[in-house]
Amino acid sequence: MAYRQTPAVEARLQDNRTRILLAARALVSEGGWQEAQIANVATTAGIATGTVYRYFPSKAELFAQVLSRVSQREVDVLADIAASQGTAHERLHSMVTTFVLRAMRNPRLAYALIAEPCDKAIDEVRLEYRAAISEVIRSVIAQGQSNASMRRDVRADIAATVIVGGFMEGLIGPLSPLISTSQLNEADQRLEIAALADQIAALACTSVAASPSR
Repeated sequence: MAYRQTPAVEARLQDNRTRILLAARALVSEGGWQEAQIANVATTAGIATGTVYRYFPSKAELFAQVLSRVSQREVDVLADIAASQGTAHERLHSMVTTFVLRAMRNPRLAYALIAEPCDKAIDEVRLEYRAAISEVIRSVIAQGQSNASMRRDVRADIAATVIVGGFMEGLIGPLSPLISTSQLNEADQRLEIAALADQIAALACTSVAASPSR
């Protein structure tokens, strides 16, 4: 007779997996992918190093799961906004603003998710994440084009790709305005981040807004 796991065993296995993923996420948030070595993950999760490998055969697979788990949450948030009430312009502005503000709650994690050098397996998940975000934004732009509130002389998928690249570079790239705010106190930094989020969103919306000439 084949062995069948009891509910208690299944719950324990799932709990271990969740603890490993949460520990890895915490370490990435503090020091990036390099900080999340398997031994560190095991210590943080309170389990043996060998146990980590029972759930994740390689470090790259663990990291890819961490990235996928966090990224999907961000995609879901944007998808909820895309499906909400409001004009295409209002929803696009809200999507970009929300992404920026959420990312800046943990800049170190945002950098790891968006641009930090990493293994190929992680980078592949990262590209899937960008593509998923671009698709959600593309859908809103296409809706705006359908009712002529957004310009029709550019493809919606191209516009979405440019917008996503723009706001991600504005957050974590070497030219990001946030670099100059690192010495500000917490209150002033929050104001700067809010202003940046609004301006990036405004530029994204302006780039696809319809005009009388079109």
